[in-house]
Amino acid sequence: MSRVLALVDADAFYCSAQTLFRPDLKHRPIVTLSNNDGCVVSRNRAAKRLGIKMGEPAFQLNEHVKQHGLVLFSSQYALYADLSSRLMRTLEELAPRVECYSIDEAWLDLSGLAISTSLEEYGRHIQQRIRQWLGLGVGIGISGTKTLAKLANRAAKDFPATGGVVDLTCPTRQKRLAAIMPVGEVWGIGGQLTKRLNLMGIHTALDLANADPKVIRKHFSVNVERTVLELNGIPCFDLEDSPAPKKQIISSKSFGERVTTYTSLREAVCSYTFRAVEKLRLEQQTAKLLSVFISTSPFAQEQYYSNHGSIELPVPTDDTRVFLQAAVRLLDSIWRDGHRYAKAGVMLADFYQPGVFQPGLFDQVAEKANSKQLMATLDKINSAGLGKVYFASQGFDQEWSMKRRFLSPAYTTRWSDLPVAK
Repeated sequence: MSRVLALVDADAFYCSAQTLFRPDLKHRPIVTLSNNDGCVVSRNRAAKRLGIKMGEPAFQLNEHVKQHGLVLFSSQYALYADLSSRLMRTLEELAPRVECYSIDEAWLDLSGLAISTSLEEYGRHIQQRIRQWLGLGVGIGISGTKTLAKLANRAAKDFPATGGVVDLTCPTRQKRLAAIMPVGEVWGIGGQLTKRLNLMGIHTALDLANADPKVIRKHFSVNVERTVLELNGIPCFDLEDSPAPKKQIISSKSFGERVTTYTSLREAVCSYTFRAVEKLRLEQQTAKLLSVFISTSPFAQEQYYSNHGSIELPVPTDDTRVFLQAAVRLLDSIWRDGHRYAKAGVMLADFYQPGVFQPGLFDQVAEKANSKQLMATLDKINSAGLGKVYFASQGFDQEWSMKRRFLSPAYTTRWSDLPVAK
């Protein structure tokens, strides 16, 4: 086999991140909740054994808390992002090419790597290194295509006897696993596709692998055809050395409490704008289009109101001040008094590489003085972990912010949250 890929996936990443600094919770059932502590987005093994489902509303967990000592955590994004960064840096020392697939998953290209042991043993070496350096458990699936590696990773997590590592480079083992794996577990095959495939008599991954690729393409799409080929060991999906540039950035969250005043809604819109432009600079892009949207809850027993506005700037920029001024103007045009707003957000679009936009001959183009230096300084301060710099329009109390009743310390990104040994 000329190409060898490994998929490394952290075990219950959000929950594992929380227990790194809480060894007293090692054997307790734990779940992490979504924004506003709404529903379950991550469960450890002990929580799964209680029958807790992904997406289960938090208010339905009270009995588990009382009877089984279930521990709830609000999402702590700063901690997750920092641990994810450390995970990816560790993996980059263990493989020549790494594609970050999600916050807790990455593809490793092991092709041509001088490995003195078997692929399974090297997988266990990766597993041990991550455990030693980061304290995280991972499942590792190894094979010749992304789809087969993903299938191997699923087996590594589902079957404890594997020890969390499965080498699926052998065609015989591929067929044996595919025969017991439901087709819905195949990478890229969602719920609707599963139903349609079942109607065609395709119930397992092996059934899909044995299907005629041309027939599959005719009834579905070229991507499903490629999945069939990948299940047969023919690579169709390559590693991406760098993620494709974003075409838009959205910053939006539901409020922890209903917002009824213009001042609070403006603070929220300005805060979301600040964060969106911060992400824009991280992408090393400038943007020309800004949209602002606001809405009440469609489920509340009250009049529903939703509106949005957009503005195209004369020239693309990454200056937060320009977008804040534009966002306030847009909010002024769509704000309506007398409503209880549940959500707001902003979207940046129409991206350009810095310095490549060609203005019109008679356009008045005047960038704010020292804009680049000011924005670079702002980002440097805010990424240092020593404090934050905000614009006054973002407000201070931010009573509209998310509910995070079970928020843990950030531990690794805030000096005041560093664990203290006693």
